[in-house]
Amino acid sequence: MSDSSPTPPPASPDAASTNSEAELKKDQGNEHFKVERWADAVVCYNAAIELDPEKPAYYTNRAACHIKMENHGLAIADGTVALELEKTFAKAYYRRGSAYMALGKYKDALKDFKSLRQLKPTDRDALEKFKAAEREVKREAFEKAIRSDDANEVPITERLDPAQMAVESSYTGPQPSFPLTHSAVLAIAAHLKDQKTLHQKYAMQILIELHKQLKTLPSLVDVPIPQGTHINVCGDTHGQFYDLLNIFELFGYPSETNPYLFNGDFVDRGSFSLEVVLLLFTFKVLYPNHVHLTRGNHETLNMNRIYGFEGEVKAKYNTTMFELFTACFHCLPLAYCLGKMIYITHGGLFSRDDVMLDDIRKVDRFREPPDEGIMSEALWSDPQPMPGRAPSKRGVGLSFGPDVTANFLNRNGLKMVVRSHEVKDEGYEVEAGGKLCTIFSAPNYCDQMGNKGALLRFDHNGEYEVKQFTAVPHPNVRPMAYAGGMQSMFGF
Repeated sequence: MSDSSPTPPPASPDAASTNSEAELKKDQGNEHFKVERWADAVVCYNAAIELDPEKPAYYTNRAACHIKMENHGLAIADGTVALELEKTFAKAYYRRGSAYMALGKYKDALKDFKSLRQLKPTDRDALEKFKAAEREVKREAFEKAIRSDDANEVPITERLDPAQMAVESSYTGPQPSFPLTHSAVLAIAAHLKDQKTLHQKYAMQILIELHKQLKTLPSLVDVPIPQGTHINVCGDTHGQFYDLLNIFELFGYPSETNPYLFNGDFVDRGSFSLEVVLLLFTFKVLYPNHVHLTRGNHETLNMNRIYGFEGEVKAKYNTTMFELFTACFHCLPLAYCLGKMIYITHGGLFSRDDVMLDDIRKVDRFREPPDEGIMSEALWSDPQPMPGRAPSKRGVGLSFGPDVTANFLNRNGLKMVVRSHEVKDEGYEVEAGGKLCTIFSAPNYCDQMGNKGALLRFDHNGEYEVKQFTAVPHPNVRPMAYAGGMQSMFGF
């Protein structure tokens, strides 16, 4: 029986040339990807797509870069386009499902991994991804079923009485008493540096005391910078404890004359997150008016479950301690205003033009962040070079332009926005005509990015110096070592 379908016409020389050039750009992107130059790879894949927008593989290759760069919203969009071009393109389900998992959208991830399994029923990796998503969906359903709606339930910080805990005679570490002293905190830092665990009794006492402090603060805290003084502002530290200690060695430990503000994302990714956040919390207890801590998008339950902090705390302590950390995260302020001039928040600005500082002060932050609104946008948003607003490349929050920054500053009588949330090659980046600065303090992020770290030192006039630094060695524990089965999802 002959095939009566028409024979397609041969490709024109111009079309063949365009396809060849697109493949060349794709190959160049693949070479950049192999050596972890994600941004350069994206540029090449962009060029390939512009030349030939009908190839689903170009979109899934770009999606892989976006996942590495934590631009999960863009990865989801690329996976969706690839599936519109070819509904049975397995890599598109894989990439989009991985991006959904990274955002904690487990039901969406499960659908994609189910489709992937149908396309590749004997693929072991597809089965593992499906099982991981299925576990999370079942866990969420179980937790929803047992969650207490009793408003009178006693908070964990009030149920615990660490004073009654015994300290084993075998424990030889610090035994701090309260009120804390600077030397006691340095002893804790040295103990943690030696990869030893502070006894749970003392860790609990620190967290409970911190919780008492934090819950009295508004969601936006005003911090003066008296004449002749300064304040150091750091960005993400992401569990890089030995780099945190290096910051203190280079620029001074926190004190009443050397205050610090750490702008969120203390935990996850790096596998010394417990040490980072416990030391920062201890310094906050010691110097409540001179150490300031902003909540980041990784001081949230979903992110902690995916990126390692939950697993790390349970490995080094237990579930009770993780619940105690979560209670403290719920109390962290969303923003600070330094010297009535500098607005500091982890992520960025808002979907509305009329947000005033008082609106931020009044936000009910004592919870997990909602999907939208001031709290979510403060934790997740990013700047963009174009005016106006656009959907977030991350899939949460939004992208906001320099005009949005200028309007927010003008309406609130401020000079500058400082935010973190994004790795920068030099440890910082100034945008919006000098009105916005991103600061990032985790050098060689995840042991692979090769970036510098930086902090900003502000004086009483609101002027700042940039202090840069490079990564230092740390014990041989890989990033996301406590993330369970999630490492392979994101290339670790």
